[in-house]
Amino acid sequence: MRRFWRSDGVSASVSAAIYALLRAVHATQRPVAGSCDFRRILTEQHPAIVGLWHGQHLLAPFFRPRELPYAALLSRSADAELNARVVEAFGIATIRGSGGRQTTKRTKRKGGARALVAMRRLLAEGTGICMIADIPKGTAREAGLGIVTLAKISGRPIVPSGAVTSRHHIVEGAWDKTRIPLPFGRIAVVMGAPIHVPADADDELLEIKRREVSCAIEAANREAERLVGITS
Repeated sequence: MRRFWRSDGVSASVSAAIYALLRAVHATQRPVAGSCDFRRILTEQHPAIVGLWHGQHLLAPFFRPRELPYAALLSRSADAELNARVVEAFGIATIRGSGGRQTTKRTKRKGGARALVAMRRLLAEGTGICMIADIPKGTAREAGLGIVTLAKISGRPIVPSGAVTSRHHIVEGAWDKTRIPLPFGRIAVVMGAPIHVPADADDELLEIKRREVSCAIEAANREAERLVGITS
């Protein structure tokens, strides 16, 4: 049965349906007062590394200025293939690998080192990167070292971001408590001040920056929640 759902034909059909549903749901959302001017921010900082949490990622394609090229980091797992197809349907390129953790033998096997090199090259060529900062199956809403490592080697800023809808369904069984947006709600997008990581940052400074990114993304999400009138 699992092989059936992962087949190309089924995956393509399901991803097309998810894409259509997300577009329809977004069309019914009403932006709230206080939501940031994400187009201005991302244009001024382009190409930037947009950092966000797992569980908040379904709304990410809707605050990417269509005129700016973007790529997103996704897992190399077979289960992530569906996500990749949906993301690509929005005109966002995909990079497959594990970029959340510090580079180790394990992450090299998962393509983590190659993913970082690929993202650095894209940033140098003028493509922004959308990167989920927390680590799959790790601690939700705690940034890994991957995002700050990318900022260090690329010289590009991290823009901490959060998007929240007032009407959503929380997948309680998911480790990240994924929020599925529902129609006819209010939406808030919040972005914090850009975070830069020096090219000569040592392990101690990288850890400081990792914590700073964690706090900044969480603050963006909390503010977005406040704007739409919900609590975590």
